[in-house]
Amino acid sequence: MSNPRAAAPAEPYGEARSQVMSAPRFAAALAEISSWPGYARTPLVALPGLASALGLAQLHYKDERGRFGLRSFKALGGAYAVSNVLRRKVAAAKGLPLASLGSADLLSGAHDDLIRGETVTCATDGNHGRSVAWGARLFGCRCVIYVHETVSQGRRDAIAQYGAQVVEVKGNYDDAVRHAAQQAAANGWTVVSDTSYPGYRDIPSDVMHGYGVMAAEIGAQTPEPPTHVFVQAGVGALAAAICADFWIRWGERRPQFVVVEPLAADCVYRSLEKGEQVAVQGSLETVMAGLACGEVSDLAWAILREGANSAIAVDDRYALAGMRLFANPLAGDTPIVSGETGASGLAALLAVRDHPALAATLKLDASSRVLLLGSEGDTDPAIYREVVGRSADAVLAA
Repeated sequence: MSNPRAAAPAEPYGEARSQVMSAPRFAAALAEISSWPGYARTPLVALPGLASALGLAQLHYKDERGRFGLRSFKALGGAYAVSNVLRRKVAAAKGLPLASLGSADLLSGAHDDLIRGETVTCATDGNHGRSVAWGARLFGCRCVIYVHETVSQGRRDAIAQYGAQVVEVKGNYDDAVRHAAQQAAANGWTVVSDTSYPGYRDIPSDVMHGYGVMAAEIGAQTPEPPTHVFVQAGVGALAAAICADFWIRWGERRPQFVVVEPLAADCVYRSLEKGEQVAVQGSLETVMAGLACGEVSDLAWAILREGANSAIAVDDRYALAGMRLFANPLAGDTPIVSGETGASGLAALLAVRDHPALAATLKLDASSRVLLLGSEGDTDPAIYREVVGRSADAVLAA
């Protein structure tokens, strides 16, 4: 669908949106995260063979598999929000200006007496919880992560390896979100979620500004803006962060912004269609585990309502086909290890290939320069091997 309320190219980002996400806060997140041990810019991979096969001028893939060893872009958001939670706690307890405390101060050991007494928590489909757990271990606080019934054992184990307690909740992702909030209130813990709702905005805003590091890196890696960017949406936090940064960065030269979702969990699509937030009910079951969300974050909606030019919901089989195509590249292209959610942008392009009428809706043609956000690699190696037929190491060694 084409969003009838999409902002015109010349419309400025504006003050109202800057209250949600802003250039100074994007810059602060980049400065902080780039100071962490192990930070490195992730690659922007050109895929000329695939671009040609799909009838595009250019195709690039931002490969987040190597991000801090977590195999997902989520390392940028949850861990950054954990650091800010702890910075605020220490500053308040010791009467220090917040600006005087950085991640290096948290890592120094000088405030361990306070940090060890804090517990962070969240609900997750897998990747966000891994980031929060990693951030908690990095900075030294406790962590409890809630997962819903269909989260794979591999993803649960990946969270637990960072020392977090992993607890299953009956129901879907949104049920787990509510349960995490209830438990946090009962135990005096802090929820570190990428989902915002009335009365809970500051921490999700931190998460989203952390995601903006991806956009900053892309801005430095490409000589000109893409004409189109396909961004996956669960609660919409990543999509909104990329949309906001590109709008601020490139103004009227910003790309056509396409939101991609699974058919079973298309809350952004339905919300754009109706012009107001719509909650999708049911199991939300999809192989694109990171996108199995039924409600759009309030903060994300404030950006995507007019920032998204179009949306597309795709069948799971396209995501699986995208994983296999990345792993078995066309002549001249680099093999890519992408999980189900990471392949969702390519899934949308494969759907367009099979249904050419969609190209007009998305304004795609032979001159299009398309950017895909490779949000995750093989976050569950067993599932990856089952889908692709061999391990990630074998794919990359081919």
